[in-house]
Amino acid sequence: MNLTKKLIKELPSQCGVYLFIGNDYPLYIGKAINLKARILSHFHNAKLNIKEKLILENTDKIKTLSTDSELKAFLLEADLIKKHKPKYNVRWKDDKNFLYIKITIKEKYPKVLTVRKENDGESLYFGPFSSIRIINDLLREIRKIIPFCTQKKLSKKACFYSKIGLCNPCPNNIESAGKEVLYKLYRFNIKKVVNIFKGRTNVVLNSLEKELKVSIKEEKYEEGLRIRNEIYLLSKILSGRSFVDEDLPDSKIPPLFTGRIECYDVSNLFGKEATASMVVFTNGLPDKKEYRRFRIKTINQISDTKMLDEVLKRRLIKKDWPFPDVLVVDGGRPQVKTIIKILSDFKLKIPVLGIVKNPDRVISPDSFKTFRLKENSSLLNLLKHIRDESHRFAKKYHLLLRRKKMML
Repeated sequence: MNLTKKLIKELPSQCGVYLFIGNDYPLYIGKAINLKARILSHFHNAKLNIKEKLILENTDKIKTLSTDSELKAFLLEADLIKKHKPKYNVRWKDDKNFLYIKITIKEKYPKVLTVRKENDGESLYFGPFSSIRIINDLLREIRKIIPFCTQKKLSKKACFYSKIGLCNPCPNNIESAGKEVLYKLYRFNIKKVVNIFKGRTNVVLNSLEKELKVSIKEEKYEEGLRIRNEIYLLSKILSGRSFVDEDLPDSKIPPLFTGRIECYDVSNLFGKEATASMVVFTNGLPDKKEYRRFRIKTINQISDTKMLDEVLKRRLIKKDWPFPDVLVVDGGRPQVKTIIKILSDFKLKIPVLGIVKNPDRVISPDSFKTFRLKENSSLLNLLKHIRDESHRFAKKYHLLLRRKKMML
């Protein structure tokens, strides 16, 4: 198959799965963060690699399937390989057997296991996957969000993983206590895991968000924080992000779990096509209908603080926009001090927090001291989710303006 300008133009620059097809049959299936870049790499590699050359020589069509996350691309690739068994996907053969995730749904307490082949005709299987390391990494991340059991036989004592929150409720405890409510909770957790591996991540997120709203309504804030943390961790898996973290004393932070939080971020390239974003979270969740974007109008130099100054002043004169309960900025002391000064000029008393990268730290709103938070703490997860959203939204608008300028 020849690389043409028409083909390049039609390829999406999105996350997803691609299929090299010859005579209406998939010859090779792969996944990519950027489909266009990955497919073009096959054409370049064909000049040096015999296998790549054979794939392209026998291909008469390329099909792409875009997904909204790397996880979905990962799972879709495995599903399509299982279905079509493409000739050139030989790397998926490991020790002569494909690797699968097995969920024993017929058992009273379903287990989530890693196996080399499909072997009982009763369990659910997901895969094939390329290596045991990839499977273990994926299961480890999912288990932090939705605890499940991997122990093949029940005993009278709670397993080790129940003590660190990765098997909760533990089937051993449920069986010895005979609590029906815990049994139903365990089955519900397994249902969530199944939905994730079936690519129904939106179903799981929607379920968690409903649980969060109920906990807020019933004022079960400790439970709500746990659920909010699960939502963020699942969002992290979907976006492919990772994060780190020490404790910021409660007295130093404004209430973030309820109310309206606004976060600001500036995006520019050497001061050109500068933009800023305002994202809004309501009761700990993204409120996308309230998002706003700004094109910097008065600043022609590279200065995030001056751009932030312009944007915040433009925002605060909008009388029909409700004031936030908390303001968050992607930046350190200079950005936090800039916001506090503007709020003072407007005679507004709104708590301000800054979040700094590499590693992620929080700027205290009173002393301007930097604090690190505990790993996977609900507070840091929420702040990072907000920060990441503001960065994504600002960058998206910045890239749009750059593309428009290049087309002139």
